[in-house]
Amino acid sequence: MSKNVQESTRKSAAGAGVSKEKQKALDLAVSSIEKQFGKGSIMKLGQDRAVKVPSIPTGSLGLDNALGIGGVPRGRVVEVYGPEASGKTTLALTIISQAQKLGGTAVFVDAEHAFPAEFANTIGVDLDNLHVSQPDTGEEALEITDQLVRSGAIDVIVVDSVAALVPKAEIEGEMGDSHMGLQARLMSQALRKLTGSVAKSNTTVIFINQLRMKIGVMFGNPETTTGGNALKFYSSVRLDIRRIASIKDKDQIVGNRVKVKVAKNKVAAPFRVIEFDIYYNEGISRTGEVLDMAVEKNIIEKSGTWFSYGTERMGQGREAARRFLRENPEAMLEIEAKIRTSLGIPLLPGMKAPALPADVTDAEAEAEGDESAAPSPKKRGSRSKS
Repeated sequence: MSKNVQESTRKSAAGAGVSKEKQKALDLAVSSIEKQFGKGSIMKLGQDRAVKVPSIPTGSLGLDNALGIGGVPRGRVVEVYGPEASGKTTLALTIISQAQKLGGTAVFVDAEHAFPAEFANTIGVDLDNLHVSQPDTGEEALEITDQLVRSGAIDVIVVDSVAALVPKAEIEGEMGDSHMGLQARLMSQALRKLTGSVAKSNTTVIFINQLRMKIGVMFGNPETTTGGNALKFYSSVRLDIRRIASIKDKDQIVGNRVKVKVAKNKVAAPFRVIEFDIYYNEGISRTGEVLDMAVEKNIIEKSGTWFSYGTERMGQGREAARRFLRENPEAMLEIEAKIRTSLGIPLLPGMKAPALPADVTDAEAEAEGDESAAPSPKKRGSRSKS
């Protein structure tokens, strides 16, 4: 054995010894931490927990896709902000209805004291099983939220809105008194307490926020959200929702076309932008979204103004096609399942995985047959010498 080989062998043996010592020291440290703070206080990322983040559907197929995980993440803080009447509360209530459909429990912390019960019922919220709190102060609202999160029994909590979380000192003070930074300090303290328990309880906490204008901004965006910067940092997802057009039926406005930008996303790629319709009598238009995405994916064929699914004519014009989907829920579920499968979004309860087309199945079978019939490759140099 040469001198160099002996040297490298000695070094590798020494390295192995060092790594064993390090591993032993790490095991002792982990054991001590678990004794002090409990089992699971430290672990490898792939050990005893799913790396994929579980989610709650938003009720918008396009937004579920834009978020990258099929909805808003569980065990995280989410901020929904935008101008007045842009659809913030509608989106939050739709998420609540989706959580309830999955068997979850939801709470609405109504700091604005303006809960739209009739509209919530219209868009599918189960009011009999929805817990509503109308606190008097910001401290009370955030304390209620914290206790509910720590209970571990809630799936989603919506706080409407951050601007209405008024500190107790401001409520008890006189009109015109200055209370600089009180609300920002309150939010910062609350979020420091909330984040740990939110992650452990797997509760999604959604804060609805309003926009304000910064004074004296010459360049850049003058818009900002209320409650300081803490919520921006602690949120895993921030959704910017804007109304871009009104939907009319003859002369009457029946809904809005809205645009949602994923302004921040810690669980997938951010900055995706999607658009969908919100109708006053149904909320987020699921049929409209399914129709648009199915046409885009060539699941529904559009020829001129006519829409058709397979051999069946759906109707002439977008409204006729939407009506067809509303009146044929089985076809609607089948089409949505195909869209979800093509996008890699989890199927909802009641949906069946779409069957592969016959030509795809035949092609796969032929490929398998060709592979099994192919002769095994010979090794190089295995020719018999004569």
